[in-house]
Amino acid sequence: MAGRMDGKVVVITGAARGQGRAHAVRLAEEGADIIAVDICESIPTVVQYGGATPEDLQETVKLVEAHGRRIIAEQADVRDLARLKEVVNSGVSELGRLDGVVANAGIEIFKAWDKFTEQEFRDVIDINLVGVWNTVMATAPVLVDADSGGSIVLISSGNGLKGGPFNLPYTASKFGVTGMGKTFAAELGKHRIRVNTVHPGPVDTEMSRHIAPYFGEIAAGNEALLATYANFHPEDAMDPAEISHAVLYLLSDESTWTTALSMAV
Repeated sequence: MAGRMDGKVVVITGAARGQGRAHAVRLAEEGADIIAVDICESIPTVVQYGGATPEDLQETVKLVEAHGRRIIAEQADVRDLARLKEVVNSGVSELGRLDGVVANAGIEIFKAWDKFTEQEFRDVIDINLVGVWNTVMATAPVLVDADSGGSIVLISSGNGLKGGPFNLPYTASKFGVTGMGKTFAAELGKHRIRVNTVHPGPVDTEMSRHIAPYFGEIAAGNEALLATYANFHPEDAMDPAEISHAVLYLLSDESTWTTALSMAV
């Protein structure tokens, strides 16, 4: 039986682990070939959890190849537009086309509003917001030139729809991604390129597992605000694959009239 992504090529940033890896594997299951990008190193200002490693990215490669799909995996920083363009153009040249993009790379620093340093604030904005802009700027021109449509999925957050206490730069960056997605959708629509944002709630990833233990300490004296992060489900966090199912729909031909959507999962 044909897969929902047969013959398609997708760029994914932050693909070494967590949601990015889950997206790569789910799309490969449905027939996609992957251009996987990850910085594969820790960010100095992010001390609550460690960054992905080259070994993590190679594990993503193995998992994608286990489904019989091709994957090109490169280390790149989403803050470096020139490097992203190089990776995308090289990958498209080798795999023959580009159909979809998942701008997934991001970081989080969990602190009270008055505890952030200027560098911490800038790092979150530069990776989570400017990095998403860079990802679109490295890929959308390829889709436009190909003149065959395409789909771009920007991974925002539940905190890109509602404010997240103790998470100021992250929330600012994710609201920015939400708005950017709608503007890109409007302007790229004439090329039959759709742009949507996905807004995950709590997801069981390396990042969230290591940040959660800090919640009580950071929220001391203001613990009621943590209710903002509560879920309708009884479980504390979902498997990353739950987000991948939404990404799959938005990249597949099932969603060719879906654009400028903010999809909360």
